[in-house]
Amino acid sequence: MSESYTVAFLVENRPGVLFNIANMFRRKNFNINSITAGAVLEPETVRITIVVQADAKGVTQVVQQLDKMVDVVEVKRLDPMRSVIRELCLVKLTTTDPWAREEAVKLVNANHGSILNIELDNLIAEVTGESGDVDAFIEKVKPLGVEEISRTGATALEKGRLRLEKGDK
Repeated sequence: MSESYTVAFLVENRPGVLFNIANMFRRKNFNINSITAGAVLEPETVRITIVVQADAKGVTQVVQQLDKMVDVVEVKRLDPMRSVIRELCLVKLTTTDPWAREEAVKLVNANHGSILNIELDNLIAEVTGESGDVDAFIEKVKPLGVEEISRTGATALEKGRLRLEKGDK
């Protein structure tokens, strides 16, 4: 049975690394649901978080394949119960209807979001949360006039003292 799994890993900060990783997923016929990448404390290292749709055997295979790649420093499948996993979403709502604007502000506030920009006929809101919470927010504001959406992929950290760190390869 196919589920969503979150895999986090550290890679060398070099050109072509992300291409090689995405190509490995393509060769193994796994779809990447979301991907985020960004620098960490050491500028020579990038942390990548990927959400992949697979079965348990498939995600184990992905982790093993990533671990064999030269530019991958460390890789770990994250336990959702032991991790904080979040996604950011920017939503542009276009409406001149005062009721719709008020309703949008209420929904943003109810989702612990922020209004980042207000113009005469539109506003831009920011919401962060688990992927399902972001999906639910989008569904609630659709009737109010969603013009554009931009979402990050999932980013995650393990709770407590657990961490993804450079190990000996």
